[in-house]
Amino acid sequence: MPTRPPGPTRERAHPRPGRRLPGALAAALLTALLTGLLAGVLAMLAPSTAYAAEPPGNTISGTITNSGEPVEGAKITVTPPSGQPMTATTDAEGSFSIHVPGNGGRMEVELDTESLPEGVELREGAKNPLTPTLLPNYDTTISFPMGADTRDVDTKLDRVPGLVYSGLLFGLIIAMAALGMNMIFGTTGLTNFAHGELVGLGALLAYFLSVPLGIPFLLAVPLTIVIAMALGWAQDRGLWRPLRKRGTNLVALMIVTIGMQLALRYLYQLLTDGKRLNYQDYLTAEGHDVAGLFTYTVRDLIIAATSIVVLLGVILALNYTRLGRATRAVSDNPALAAATGINVDRVISIVWTVGAGLAALSGVFLGFTQGVNYDIGQLVLLLLFAAVCVGGLGSIWGALVGSLIIGVLLDVSTLFIDAEVKNAGALLLLVVILLLRPQGLLGRKERIG
Repeated sequence: MPTRPPGPTRERAHPRPGRRLPGALAAALLTALLTGLLAGVLAMLAPSTAYAAEPPGNTISGTITNSGEPVEGAKITVTPPSGQPMTATTDAEGSFSIHVPGNGGRMEVELDTESLPEGVELREGAKNPLTPTLLPNYDTTISFPMGADTRDVDTKLDRVPGLVYSGLLFGLIIAMAALGMNMIFGTTGLTNFAHGELVGLGALLAYFLSVPLGIPFLLAVPLTIVIAMALGWAQDRGLWRPLRKRGTNLVALMIVTIGMQLALRYLYQLLTDGKRLNYQDYLTAEGHDVAGLFTYTVRDLIIAATSIVVLLGVILALNYTRLGRATRAVSDNPALAAATGINVDRVISIVWTVGAGLAALSGVFLGFTQGVNYDIGQLVLLLLFAAVCVGGLGSIWGALVGSLIIGVLLDVSTLFIDAEVKNAGALLLLVVILLLRPQGLLGRKERIG
C-alpha cells in the first residue's frame, strides 16, 4: 500500500478562546478609526457650511443709569480679538448696542469716563474695562455701575440657601444621566465616554422638534425621549452586541465610545452651526421669593418633581420588578444569570434603551439652565463620572447620592472660588474619594455594584 512521502508536519489549528482577541481588537480599533475619520470630515465641513449663510458675531449691549436716571452720551469701546475697536454712544435712554463680527473670544469693553456728563462718575472699585469671553453668536448684556453704592449686599452666609437650592436642582437633573451610565456600567462593565453626547442629544432633539418644527414643547419632550430610547436600542443591537459576540475586550470597546463621542460632537456642531440655541417656551419664568432665602420658579419645581418621580420609578423598578431583578442578576454575574435562564442580551438591550432615555431627559432639562450647545455633553461628562465614582460605580442609589453631592458642591464652592473653575471642586472630590474609598460612598469592596 503506497504511503505518503515524508514531509514537514503541520499542526492543525484549533480555535482557542484567547486567539479571537486580536481580531476582535482589530475590528474595534478599525471601528474607532472610521468614526474618528467621520468626525474629522464633519469637522472640516462644519466651518464651510456653518457660516456660509450667516457670518457669526456677538452683540454686546447694556444700559447705563445713575440713580435711576439714564446717562446719555457715554462712549463705549469694544475691542475684539481681531484688535479692531468698535465704538458706540448711549442714547437718550442710556442704552447702547455694538455688533462685533467674528467667532467670539475674549472681548475688552471699556467705558470712556471722560465722556460721562458732569456730576456722573463710575462707582469706586468698579471694574473698567470688562473682559467677557463669548462663544460664537452669543449675545451678552453688561453694565457699568454709577454713583455711590447703595445696595444691600448679601454676605456669603446669605447666599448659601440659594446656592444649596440651585445645587440640589442641578444634582437631580444630572442624576438621571448618571443613573443611566451606572446601569450600563453595571451590566456590561463598559465605561461609556459617549454618554455625555446622549445628554446633548436630548437637548438638541427638544430644540429642533419644538422650535424649527413647531411641535408644542410639552409634546416634544416625550417624543424626544422615545427617539432617544429607540436610538439607544439600535445602538446596542447594531454595534455593542456584535462586538460582545466577537469577544471584544472592554479597553477596545472604550476606544470605540471615544470615537463615537468625537463623531457625535462634530455632528452636533454641524447641525447647530456652532451657535448657542435656546428654547422658545418656558425659557423665562417668574421667580418667587421664599422668606428672603432663595428664589424659585414653577418651572424649576416641575423639573425637580419630574426628576424625582423618574429616578424613584427606575430605582423601585430595579428592586421590585422581575426585569429589575434580572438586571441586578446580570450586573452581579452574567454567566450565572444566563445559566438560570435569563436572556442577558435582552436585559442589556433594555438597559441601553432606558439609559439613553434617562440621559435625553436630563439633557432636555439642562437646556434651560446651560443653553442648547453642541458641546453640552462634553461639559457634563466629567461631572457624571465624578458623580458615579463618588456614589459608587454600579450602585443605583450611589448615582443619586453622588449627583446631589456634586451639584451642591459645585454651587456652594462659588462662595470661595471663581464660578468659571467650579468644576475643579468636583474633580478634587473625585480624587479624594478614589484615594480614601475607591469603591465610592455606597459601593462595596466585594464587587462594584
